[in-house]
Amino acid sequence: MARPSGAERSRPKGRGRIPRPGSARPQPPDHGGRLPAALLIPGDEGMGLSALGWQVAFRLLSSEPEIAVERFFLGKGFHAPKSADSGRDLTLFPLMAASVSFEEDFLPLLRTLAAAGVPPSRAERPDYPLVLVGGPVAFLNPAPLAPLADAFWVGEAEAGLADFCLALKRAVFEGVPKADFLASVAHMPGLYVPGLTTTPVRRVVALDADSTLLACPAASVFTGPQAAFPDALLLEINRGCPHACRFCAAGFVYRPPRHARLDDLVALVEEAAPPKVGLVGTALTDWPDLLPFLRWLAERKTKFSLSSLRADGLTEELLVFLRQVGIRTITLALEGASERLRRAANKKLDAEVFLQAVERCANLGVNHLRVYLIIGWPWEGPQDYDELEAFLARVVEARDRGHGARTREFMRITVGASCLVPKPFTPLQWAPMTSEEGLIAGQKRLAEMVKKLRGVALNVDAPFQARLQGVLSRGGEETFRLVEMAAAEGGWKKAMRRFEAETADILDRERAADEAFPWEVIDLGVTRKSLRREYERAGRFLHTPGCPPKGCPDCGLCGMDEWLAPGADVSTAPDRSQG
Repeated sequence: MARPSGAERSRPKGRGRIPRPGSARPQPPDHGGRLPAALLIPGDEGMGLSALGWQVAFRLLSSEPEIAVERFFLGKGFHAPKSADSGRDLTLFPLMAASVSFEEDFLPLLRTLAAAGVPPSRAERPDYPLVLVGGPVAFLNPAPLAPLADAFWVGEAEAGLADFCLALKRAVFEGVPKADFLASVAHMPGLYVPGLTTTPVRRVVALDADSTLLACPAASVFTGPQAAFPDALLLEINRGCPHACRFCAAGFVYRPPRHARLDDLVALVEEAAPPKVGLVGTALTDWPDLLPFLRWLAERKTKFSLSSLRADGLTEELLVFLRQVGIRTITLALEGASERLRRAANKKLDAEVFLQAVERCANLGVNHLRVYLIIGWPWEGPQDYDELEAFLARVVEARDRGHGARTREFMRITVGASCLVPKPFTPLQWAPMTSEEGLIAGQKRLAEMVKKLRGVALNVDAPFQARLQGVLSRGGEETFRLVEMAAAEGGWKKAMRRFEAETADILDRERAADEAFPWEVIDLGVTRKSLRREYERAGRFLHTPGCPPKGCPDCGLCGMDEWLAPGADVSTAPDRSQG
């Protein structure tokens, strides 16, 4: 098969280049005249290799001849880490850039700094190193880490992170004190320096000329057998999601939603020649080139895996192809237990289409169907679980119809139930979170109904962990004290018991319509007015249209059209990809 057609464009060069080892000293650094930059990655190497965010930063910085970036996998943070690239100590790096994707990463980050002898509080670090925090947490709610970070990178790394690091390099080599340097860059686009930057800080976005397309899709720089997805080249298919589900932070904080160009992904695969490819995205079946790209991979004999699919996107043609190439597991998202909860969530799902997808999967020999569900909605009641019980029985009936006369194949079903965490910058930011007892009760009801169904299993989240995530994602700067207590007392559970009063205030009440939020030091482009309107529509169980295919200028519903208008103060990335 010929290379699939698509829009032509240049692609990044130098992907995966690792800086040469060399000795390093903070004052002055000795990396051949380059700035030593430590990239801190929470978790172990296996998990780190299966995450894309920090690899984007690594690719950008390693392509800069004036920057020597090295990786530090933090594990659980109990020990001072060594560079994965040279074995150097962390304290030899004047820049420590942490890629923080999840709230639970706060603890290993704090522990690591302490283990390395670096004061975790920025107030105790008047001199270098400079601790920079990036990743989704930096623009979802940076407040809980504000006492730790000297600065936050707010937005996409492609939109100027390298420029910040080059400015720091000049300051370090010229002997500029850290405080003076931070004061000089406090108003740089994409940078939030607590106590210095005028807020709110606009998230920076690396926009293509066509705002519906990704300027530079993320891809793995490193792969390996030890990765959580062994030897797989991860490719970003789309960033953001047009469906506007009201619980989903990714659908709001990554606006405008953008698809990758087919030619970009083909070029990345041809360059890396991996044995496997993992497609990453929140709306895979919305990508118009999905099936041509998968057919191309199959003809190259390159294996692939997919994240969850929308039932309305799982066409007969797509499913037949997936089975032909040996895909045996399909994941579908149901989200709400009932139709009214799905309307509250703005999940536009036709129950009959979902059942048809289940029947089709069984008929074609899929042997494992995963169904994702969320419990703990503010409006949830016994009637919603009653409706779910009846619907799951219909799911089993659809599976059995799909099996037909065949006896050799049986499709087992796993219901995965996660706990709703009302996140910042979503319409549910005003909503209270369900108590731990309420979440446990919901899980027990699920277990009772699943027990009656042949070939159906249940996986659930830990309600304690969900509540912890809620506190860390919705709290203000006072929440840093919880992280400090967890580090001092050996874990989250003791710390959460001591933080009980603050937890109740953060999670257990509905916020007033005009209440200011700690995360509003960031401007994501989606207006507070539009989020509040969506929260009120959720309470009335009303759908709202998603993002239009032609992009924000054709919409105007959430405010992104003005935020992205010509002349608006939104940074776009210079093309630094050529190295």
